[in-house]
Amino acid sequence: MKFKFFKKRTPKEYQAVSLSSLTWKKFKKESQGMVSIIYIGIVIVIAILGYLITPDNSPYCNRQQLEIALRKPGFKVEMLQKKQDREIKKENFLRRMLFGQPPLYQLVPIEKWHQRGDSLYVLLFEQSDMEDYIAYSLTDLKSVEPVKTYHFPLGTDRYGRDVLSQLMMGSRVSISVGFISVFIALVIGILVGSIAGFYRGKVDDILLYLINVVWSIPTLLLVIAISFALGKGFWQIFIAIGLTMWVDVARVVRGQTISLREKDFIEAGKALGFNNFHLIFKHILPNLWGTIVVIAASNFSSAILMEAGLSFLGIGVQPPMPSWGTMIKENYAYIVLDNAYLAIIPGLAIMSLVLAFMLMGSALRNAMDVKS
Repeated sequence: MKFKFFKKRTPKEYQAVSLSSLTWKKFKKESQGMVSIIYIGIVIVIAILGYLITPDNSPYCNRQQLEIALRKPGFKVEMLQKKQDREIKKENFLRRMLFGQPPLYQLVPIEKWHQRGDSLYVLLFEQSDMEDYIAYSLTDLKSVEPVKTYHFPLGTDRYGRDVLSQLMMGSRVSISVGFISVFIALVIGILVGSIAGFYRGKVDDILLYLINVVWSIPTLLLVIAISFALGKGFWQIFIAIGLTMWVDVARVVRGQTISLREKDFIEAGKALGFNNFHLIFKHILPNLWGTIVVIAASNFSSAILMEAGLSFLGIGVQPPMPSWGTMIKENYAYIVLDNAYLAIIPGLAIMSLVLAFMLMGSALRNAMDVKS
């Protein structure tokens, strides 16, 4: 019996390195891209966890305390916690994460307090007169912790709402709009672009004419028109933005498809009897995913800007749902006053997230460049 001995080869000789692993290796060398993807990941985690991690976990983070309106960042105050008049059930984990928890207690801002027997004596917020102490029975309060200190790291707005909670939940709108609208744009753009580029002829002429017509209409004007047609709301804005961004995808996919359809492997597929849709979806599109990913990253930042602009104009996400664009709309008048941070903070959030997606797209483009 003969034994065949093989020469031990080095990892470099036998390691099959896929295109994706090479791309990831090159991407990790892009420091700006890595910082951007980490930042985007943090924002996505905040958007997913939502009400589980916001200081104000009430629906839409809309707990209003007019007594503490327009307080500076770092503000803190003690609150008297009174049981609600009607019974409020505690929501399960999933519903708390998605929709928030209706407040279990009524909150009353207080300046001072002391306990005497079974009674709690409190001085209401910014009341200096000693005669204004109000007595509450601990039995009537029905609270495990009658007095609790609440912190507002980014202050409060004109309605006394926590700015940090609004900012954190605003990320959910931006990320959701980005993902869903980009998905709609990719589905339409890839379908139209690949069919136009592969079939050519009259099919290409008709679809190219449609692309050019949509391309010629100002994007913001088209989004506004579609928004008015669909109505104001959270889901309508996804569709409106998605229906305007597919043109960029279609143009790029069409051009790449025209180039690939002349390659030898497509001719070989035709000779083997594969139908056109098999050739498009199994052989052409897999070669375009790198380009598509880069376009998607760019469109993501455009979608975030569009949503913020529409919300600022009042035809996007509607109050009380928190949105960065809505926060700027409600507080832009304070830019010339002492509370300019109320408009600057959401503006910086928009700018940083858009910049992160643009830098990530640039890093992906460099990583997928075969010449580098």
